[in-house]
Amino acid sequence: MTEPPGHRAQAALTTERAMGIETEFGVIHADLEDRSRAGAGSAILLSHLVVGAYALLDEREGERGRRVRWDYGDETPLRDARGFELQRAAAHPTQLTDEVRDAHVPSVELDQPLAGPERAPAGDDAEVLSWAAQRSIGNAVLRNGARWYVDHAHPEYSAPEVMRAREAVVVDRAGEEIARSAMEILEAAEGIPDVALYKNNTDGKGASYGTHENYLVDRAVPFERVTAAMLPFLATRQVLVGAGRVGRGTRGEHPGFQLSSRADFMEAEVGLETTLNRPIVNTRDEPHSDPSRFRRLHLIIGDANLLEESTFLKLGTTSLVLAALEEEHRTGDPILPDLRLADPVAAVRTISHDPSLQATVTLTDGRELTALAIQRLLLEALSATADREDEETAQVLVTWGELLDLLERDPALAADRVEWVAKLQLLQRYRSRHGLDWSDPRLVMVDLQYSDLRPGRGLFMKLRAAGAVTTLVEQDEVDAAVTTAPTSTRAHLRGGLIAAHGQHVPSAGWDAITLAGPEGGHRLRLADPRLGSAAWCARYGIDLSADPETILDALRRAVSES
Repeated sequence: MTEPPGHRAQAALTTERAMGIETEFGVIHADLEDRSRAGAGSAILLSHLVVGAYALLDEREGERGRRVRWDYGDETPLRDARGFELQRAAAHPTQLTDEVRDAHVPSVELDQPLAGPERAPAGDDAEVLSWAAQRSIGNAVLRNGARWYVDHAHPEYSAPEVMRAREAVVVDRAGEEIARSAMEILEAAEGIPDVALYKNNTDGKGASYGTHENYLVDRAVPFERVTAAMLPFLATRQVLVGAGRVGRGTRGEHPGFQLSSRADFMEAEVGLETTLNRPIVNTRDEPHSDPSRFRRLHLIIGDANLLEESTFLKLGTTSLVLAALEEEHRTGDPILPDLRLADPVAAVRTISHDPSLQATVTLTDGRELTALAIQRLLLEALSATADREDEETAQVLVTWGELLDLLERDPALAADRVEWVAKLQLLQRYRSRHGLDWSDPRLVMVDLQYSDLRPGRGLFMKLRAAGAVTTLVEQDEVDAAVTTAPTSTRAHLRGGLIAAHGQHVPSAGWDAITLAGPEGGHRLRLADPRLGSAAWCARYGIDLSADPETILDALRRAVSES
């Protein structure tokens, strides 16, 4: 059949795109008896100790006391995707993420002799940690390509960017192992506070900290269209990937259980902020890549997931929705159904507050649908155009459908695969055993212990060790990802250079890396996440085991030809 003039056939959709996760860990002094000591309870101090412990003292990171600093050069946190830039004088201090909080990062002058990465003075672990804390050493780029730093009052692991959801699971799990290593180092250092880290999203006292997702999207897709499609998807996906929480309200002031740890902290549909007036869709326009080609969708609504299948499905489904938006724009043909919500912010809370999954939300066309029904409509639309020959895409679709089926029949059937259900069942057993109602403060403590990352303490880890929850990746993959960067993106080059030539890398960022040597230094820009991948390096004959000058010459040629 002859296609009409101008018609463009739809391409099959896949989950493949540049993506990544940022995790802010909850942090407290681990020793109840010592929390009253001066300075011991400072979350900022504890966070600096956590970052310094791993970056400077973990033997897997290489030379003791050395770290690669973060490159802030291309950050634009006040540029808004809606077409304007917020004036710095009007911004909240927490929005100024491009300001160098590490006061000891010197400016980089290109093509001049450059010092190598900063080194701590000689001494035992406690002396190195005290030096790091006094100098506010709160930023490092790791040999696996991740950023490990202090974000406000939390240690944050920004995982290296990857191209697939399963890769994201592996590097996210690696962040948990890095957090555990930091705690072990602090515990062994004499005179330094022991720290407990939690992979959760709220302290139960009104504060929330984020687990942010990042996805590169074709900039040609109008941001208004991205927002319109993402709001109903994000408001309802918590039925599948929520981590669960005891209490309702920002302070947990209302007894009960809800699906999402972040739901009560969402206050706007769209916006630039991340710590105040938090939006479902964040508008920060900071692509960390070629801004003429890419937009980075920065999502702050998601929960910190410990269950691997939740992380996998969260990233896989979101990537497919974005693929559909890109394809709609390319062809002009609709793929996604119109599911616009009358009040998205209210819908987020309504859905989260109903573990029975029977609550409905109102659409702009007057329909009243459950979150499960909205997710089913999205799955059906994407299934019609997705590439089922692509292994990961097929796995996402199958998992999505299986979990919707289980949740529709009885949420308890999904306890090994949906995190909020796993947590709810654990809490219900504890309630029954002790005769508690939802207002009992002991349940909040059980919720906190669920996310404790200390070996032998965390309840989720006990579920995983007992085989009570589904796993997708092997522990040896996770262990390797602690020190080895993923191969699918420029993280391979970033991490590989730090691992092989860390003494010649004074700083690095997502889209830039500086190599230094006796003849001077050069800051390389990698404006596409695939530049620097293992395949790209192989294509251009870039051998990361060669000497820095040889690598630099090869990289300059490769970047100019790409």
